[in-house]
Amino acid sequence: MTEPTVLASALYVIATPIGNLGDISARALAVLRGVDELMCEDTRTTHTLLRHYGIQAKLVSYHDHNEQSRTQSVLDKLKAGARIGLVSDAGTPLISDPGYVLVRAVRSAGFSAIAIPGPSALTAALSISGLPTQRFCFEGFLPAASGARRAAMQALSTEPRTLVFYESTHRMSDFLADAIAVFGAEREAAIAKELSKTFERCELGTLSTLQAQFTGDLLRGEFVVMITGNPEPPALAEAKRICAVLARDLGPSQAAKLAAKLTGVARRELYSGNED
Repeated sequence: MTEPTVLASALYVIATPIGNLGDISARALAVLRGVDELMCEDTRTTHTLLRHYGIQAKLVSYHDHNEQSRTQSVLDKLKAGARIGLVSDAGTPLISDPGYVLVRAVRSAGFSAIAIPGPSALTAALSISGLPTQRFCFEGFLPAASGARRAAMQALSTEPRTLVFYESTHRMSDFLADAIAVFGAEREAAIAKELSKTFERCELGTLSTLQAQFTGDLLRGEFVVMITGNPEPPALAEAKRICAVLARDLGPSQAAKLAAKLTGVARRELYSGNED
């Protein structure tokens, strides 16, 4: 098989391994060898990958703090016919990683943005989770502060699709506590960690059982948390969410009455779930 031609005046968005270096594709390696410049989050991380495969490339840092200035530089180089690559530290760029500003600007300027598909923690975790995967809602990293995180979860409480989140080591315990408070201890979920690495693990269970499992050393690593969607009809789930918000100020009986008027859901379906 001949190596693909790396086109001039094009941006290549290249997926790289999320752990196991053997997961990179032959096409990705060919493109990495063929670009004139490679934009990356951390040049040290990307250098390790390239060194493993004996590839030399000009590395330029590209992250949240310099994307505006770097983007204009890339556009200037594309105008001159350069072949530019974009990678993240691991996985597919732009999936909870920098790159949107660059890809948007490149396409707006009339240049090609070419995907070199490959590893992604999102799809890898879903594929082995045991949860419904036909439809899902990817939320990436939620806010670091508990109050803001719970508010974000609350806004998703009526979502019927499987919910997918990324979380880091130092926030995982608090994340699970907030998820139980919002979604309930018995909501089914799955947690995947260290995907494709030596200590890969994926567990399926209720949020409460997973909280009991993931303690101590098991809280170390990079996590994908997947939570089943709300099984109730969307209209009923939304009415219950509204009722719960109103009950904070009005009490359960008045809240159910007002929520029923606002949503058209029978008061008895709302009041039973908000009694003290």
